[in-house]
Formats: sequence, C-alpha cells, structure tokens
Amino acid sequence: MADEKLRYTKEELQEFRDIILGKLEIAKGEFNGLREGLKNDAANGGDSNKNLTFEDGAETFEKENLNQLAGRQLKFIQNLEGALVRIENGTYGVCRTSGQLIPKERLRAVPHTTQTIEAKLNRK
Repeated sequence: MADEKLRYTKEELQEFRDIILGKLEIAKGEFNGLREGLKNDAANGGDSNKNLTFEDGAETFEKENLNQLAGRQLKFIQNLEGALVRIENGTYGVCRTSGQLIPKERLRAVPHTTQTIEAKLNRK
C-alpha cells in the first residue's frame, strides 16, 4: 500500500500522551499506596514478644506479595515513562520488530507496547 502511514501525527501522539499520563498518575498512586502498606507492615511487625503463630506466616506471605506487586507496579511506571520518551523522540507507535505502525486500538489498550500483536505472537 503506497499511502501507508509510517508515523502518527502530532494530534494522534497527543491523544496517546494523554492516555499515558492518566495511566501514569493512577499507577504512581497505586505504587505509593503499596509502599505505604509495606512501611506500615514494617512498623507494626517489630514486636519481639509475640509467640509465633500461623498468622505470622500469613503476614510474611502478605509482605512478600506487597513487595512483588510494588515491583510490578514500578516496572509498569517505567514502561509508561519509556513510552513518553518514545513520543518525544518520534519512535512511539512503531513496532520494534517489524517497523510497522502499531494499530491505534492496541496502543489505546496497552499504551506502553513496543510491538504489534503479530510480532509479539511470533516471538519465541
């Protein structure tokens, strides 16, 4: 197709920037909540006079779970910030594998993606 687009317009990129900034704000709020939960658990877990109980294992599991969730949320934040960088340098929306334009629908759903669905499914 001779008239196939290679890049998104400034207006289209602004739409994606707005989506990313909205998701980034939510993600940072959730990350801060997880971090506060971890701080509170650490502050409340220092009682050395407690007898070990079944609940201690549950508390440890919960702390590990919060740590894992916080790590995932931080990675998501970094991916969103990377997408903002790609908008600025003009590479946003271009599949890093095929060089094709990633469909708008995919970018709206997963704005930090760097691949088309086809490229991702062919990755092994």
